[in-house]
Amino acid sequence: MPHVTVYVPEEFTPDEEDILRRYFTNLDGPVFALVNLPEVVKGALFARYSRSPKSLRRLFLDEFVGDLDIAGDMSVDATIGLERAEELYEKVFFEYGDDSVAQLGGVHLACEQASNILTKVLEWGRLMSYLEQSTRYIAYDSRLGGRYRFYRDPALLSSRFGTRYVGDMDRMFDSYTLLLNRVTDHVRNTVPREASDSDFVYRMATRAKALDAVRGVLPASALSNVGIYGSGQAFEALLVRMRAHPLPEARQYADLMLHELRKVIPSFLRRVDLADRGGRWSQYLSNSRENTSALVQSLFGDTPVEPAPPVQLVDFDPDAENKLLAAICYPLSHLPESQLMERVRTLGPTERLALLKAYIGDRENRRHKPGRAFERVDYRFDVLSDYGAFRDLQRHRMLTIEWQQLTPNHGYVRPELVEDAGVADVFDDAMARSASLYDSLKDEFPQQAQYAVSMAYRMRYTMQFNAREAMHMLELRSSPQGHPSYRRVALEMHRLIAEQAGHTAVAAAMTHLTTEAPELERLEAERRAEARRQS
Repeated sequence: MPHVTVYVPEEFTPDEEDILRRYFTNLDGPVFALVNLPEVVKGALFARYSRSPKSLRRLFLDEFVGDLDIAGDMSVDATIGLERAEELYEKVFFEYGDDSVAQLGGVHLACEQASNILTKVLEWGRLMSYLEQSTRYIAYDSRLGGRYRFYRDPALLSSRFGTRYVGDMDRMFDSYTLLLNRVTDHVRNTVPREASDSDFVYRMATRAKALDAVRGVLPASALSNVGIYGSGQAFEALLVRMRAHPLPEARQYADLMLHELRKVIPSFLRRVDLADRGGRWSQYLSNSRENTSALVQSLFGDTPVEPAPPVQLVDFDPDAENKLLAAICYPLSHLPESQLMERVRTLGPTERLALLKAYIGDRENRRHKPGRAFERVDYRFDVLSDYGAFRDLQRHRMLTIEWQQLTPNHGYVRPELVEDAGVADVFDDAMARSASLYDSLKDEFPQQAQYAVSMAYRMRYTMQFNAREAMHMLELRSSPQGHPSYRRVALEMHRLIAEQAGHTAVAAAMTHLTTEAPELERLEAERRAEARRQS
């Protein structure tokens, strides 16, 4: 098997390496932990990370080192691991199994050059914080180490499909580059610049419009950077899941993550690869998935897919608003919930409305949300949207989301702007190339075949959440700067809550939805950003 270089190592000068090795657990790998930095610096680094094309270490050198006093760190070398006082953690955590101790140590971990399939695996856990490099702000027309930024699976590249895979990926990225330039020119030729906007604001907003329109051409193999902050317990659970995952990239990446995390929180991760602890846990997850998958295929594998609306409300509670009112009253009453439910049902419309108005209050902005009574009401949706929209909606981790494997079988979404710019044929050709490559790979490489699927292709997923989360998600994802594909999903969910479920009071409480899309989604955001810079 020929040697395949999966990750492109970064290059630094000796002086840059001298600085970096004080704060990063390695200088040449795609996974590394941040140490010896103030929490506010690590947070600011990750915040900047999501909208920068740079790696985290390069970003740190270019934009952060100048503001830090690093003279006191001359003797630190984080790349060889730091000696820690492990005895107490060993005794309490490993010997006695007190998992709560592992919630008390956190790590900022950078995960770079991960495919867009892997990023969804990394971002599965609810109790972690993530920032992912955005396809909405960063162009993918540049190269990394002289090659386009897509994942190169070693087994796939060493197979009979290796040459075709690289060639097709290169052509798809070529199409993306052509589309980005042509659509950007079209937007700037058709959307006038307002006199009050600077050239910088206008160019950023029009570029963002084009990036939104053409990102669907990018294949799911496209590389991304993800910053993760989590406790030892959360990382342990993530690594156990990744070690059981059917995607080879996930299992290989788990080993890289475990190696770096053990430099900073070794005791918390002792169990991950022990055969009778984490090993048995991973095996349980793998076995249950494989057995269930085989049974589902035998029962339903030949069932044809019937047409369905792109957003379906498949489950809700007809008595939800009575339960909501009872939940509002419960913490302020001395009555049991069963009695409160009986009394609520006897209330007249005026009293019911007064209770809701008092509880919701005067919401000046979308961050002002009523309390946990809204968590008494649940909705479950079945969604068919392009993969790009799914990637954004999947980030709402407090809800329950499950998704099906990415394929080209549900068709794709081509933005009208692409057709208006006269490049629909380029877009369609890229989609055909994507589907053809997937079809060639799926039998021998059922997991890796997903890398071939462009983000404009639709996939199916379920989202289940309560009314409080609905308020947060639907108001946020309908905002003017939102991508058109997920704005449509959010607005349709809101309509179904009001009309199909009949929960008009819940829908009416979401007072910060934006129903009309602006011509340039990012224009107001760029204006605000410039105002902050100037002040």
